[in-house]
Amino acid sequence: MTKVPVGDQPADIEFQIRDMLMQFVTKENCLILAVSPANSDLANSDALKIAKEVDPQGQRTIGVITKLDLMDEGTDARDVLENKLLPLRRGYIGVVNRSQKDIDGKKDITAALAAERKFFLSHPSYRHLADRMGTPYLQKVLNQQLTNHIRDTLPGLRNKLQSQLLSIEKEVDEYKNFRPDDPARKTKALLQMVQQFAVDFEKRIEGSGDQIDTYELSGGARINRIFHERFPFELVKMEFDEKELRREISYAIKNIHGIRTGLFTPDLAFEATVKKQVQKLKEPSIKCVDMVVSELTTTIRKCSEKLQQYPRLREEMERIVTTHIREREGRTKEQVMLLIDIELAYMNTNHEDFIGFANAQQRSNQMSKKKTSGNQDEILVIRKGWLTINNIGIMKGGSKEYWFVLTAENLSWYKDDEEKEKKYMLSVDNLKLRDVEKGFMSSKHIFALFNTEQRNVYKDYRQLELACETQEEVDSWKASFLRAGVYPERVGDKEKASETEENGSDSFMHSMDPQLERQVETIRNLVDSYMAIVNKTVRDLMPKTIMHLMINNTKEFIFSELLANLYSCGDQNTLMEESAEQAQRRDEMLRMYHALKEALSIIGDINTTTVSTPMPPPVDDSWLQVQSVPAGRRSPTSSPTPQRRAPAVPPARPGSRGPAPGPPPAGSALGGAPPVPSRPGASPDPFGPPPQVPSRPNRAPPGVPRITISDP
Repeated sequence: MTKVPVGDQPADIEFQIRDMLMQFVTKENCLILAVSPANSDLANSDALKIAKEVDPQGQRTIGVITKLDLMDEGTDARDVLENKLLPLRRGYIGVVNRSQKDIDGKKDITAALAAERKFFLSHPSYRHLADRMGTPYLQKVLNQQLTNHIRDTLPGLRNKLQSQLLSIEKEVDEYKNFRPDDPARKTKALLQMVQQFAVDFEKRIEGSGDQIDTYELSGGARINRIFHERFPFELVKMEFDEKELRREISYAIKNIHGIRTGLFTPDLAFEATVKKQVQKLKEPSIKCVDMVVSELTTTIRKCSEKLQQYPRLREEMERIVTTHIREREGRTKEQVMLLIDIELAYMNTNHEDFIGFANAQQRSNQMSKKKTSGNQDEILVIRKGWLTINNIGIMKGGSKEYWFVLTAENLSWYKDDEEKEKKYMLSVDNLKLRDVEKGFMSSKHIFALFNTEQRNVYKDYRQLELACETQEEVDSWKASFLRAGVYPERVGDKEKASETEENGSDSFMHSMDPQLERQVETIRNLVDSYMAIVNKTVRDLMPKTIMHLMINNTKEFIFSELLANLYSCGDQNTLMEESAEQAQRRDEMLRMYHALKEALSIIGDINTTTVSTPMPPPVDDSWLQVQSVPAGRRSPTSSPTPQRRAPAVPPARPGSRGPAPGPPPAGSALGGAPPVPSRPGASPDPFGPPPQVPSRPNRAPPGVPRITISDP
């Protein structure tokens, strides 16, 4: 690493190089080659120092010793290469590179590798390590580490690729079998699109077990809610209230009698009142058809989303099906009106569920008794669920959510769904429903309960505002309140009430004679009984009529006639023109699909054709934990050449050469580095205490001075 700037280099060149280096070596998947020359002090290696900082466990560090052929005569790096002097977990690998003379002499790589091989085989200190030394072995080790890394990351990579493949496989299935050069491609695509559209429409309406949407209701589920929740709710909204009904019956009886005084209850009063009530059923019935048409149109639009590749085909298909639905809408409304007209045509007073005149008066007496005694058998739970009381002031804690339980007689709410701590119980008598507009910043849907007798409903509040998360929950709760006898407030109730007061009808009702009052009560019970029969019939026939004339007919039209209508529209080539965006997206999806398939195939080949080598066992790297050395002293393990072999006088024998370490520190044992393990008397533990001083004094050879480098 450059420490002193040269020439036009910046003054902080050392820190710039270090920062650039740290950007790479700090990554967990970076393999660190700690390169150190053999003819310099290994303890001063910047590479080992940085490797220790970023890789304290030594799992990513491989030591590389260069310039082995340039060491002083009589010295070697055997202890370093045997990983005994400054051990690393992955050890050291020695290499001999080309010298400047070799480069100038145009020595090629093959010759350099052969010379390197010859050097290790012929050197007495490295001969036993020759198979684990050299540039080819370093290349082999690095390749194996790359293979190990690839094999370690393959499971996660395979799972990621597999999930991406599965995510696009459904979309690719729609067009991966079509080829641009296929002359019949557009015809095949048209047939497939129409068939897929018909299948999707049927699944959304009839329901399906293989593709279930868990985020929103499908078209069939929404239509089911219209049939069994919204339509009954609309019917009840049109129902009469007691005061208005009694007033109408009394007027009908008096108008039928005219100037005469009637002795018997007239049948015509019953028939006139019933016809007026049946006539009111037309409006909710037409509204039910409109709601179903709206859901069918939405379903058609969602089913055609898969046709985005062909915008003209999608537009034409939506137009044809929507036009057919509009035609069936008119036919269905005619049939619905016919059902109501049939009910108006004849009053079947011999119906088995009709109470008749004889039982009408008896029933009125029973109802009066039931009001005083009550009936515990009817206390059944209609609905349970979470609701938010919305009109509690901020000073009193703000809006709170409670667990509500609705029965036929009362509405109770608890602190939680365990129903142990009851907060309040409210009787449903004289209660009605009204809608409340959402606040400016509110996301909840609100409805309110109020008392028809102008009394407080809950504590000091005239109305109890209840909030739900969605409009669907509000509609469901309203339908449940209908079952409990809590009806919605009708538009114009206040105006009618004021008109009633102005006309003096209330005083008229209070001053009604007993005979007329009995006749009104009898007719009221008869109307109530007969309207229950009519409502039951209409609620039963409306879904059947809509299903037969509209939904099933539309489904059959899509399966049998849609394709013929598309062919009759004109040129199919124009109809099947792709949008530029969708064509580009299709090509990208197909390209990605094939790339993912090829990647998974390659991963499978790697698993079967390669092997993984285990991580070397940990070594004692405590030598790297010593960060500072006192000034004027050398590290006890600082020299990479512990086997310096100096010639003696007389010339020493090859086997009698001893270690030649640097000058020992004061007060310490002579010799700082362990000797060669094969030497007799050497310590078998490379990490143990220094060996005994040999009988031959340690000294530097003549003519080779030692330089002690002190810490600044």
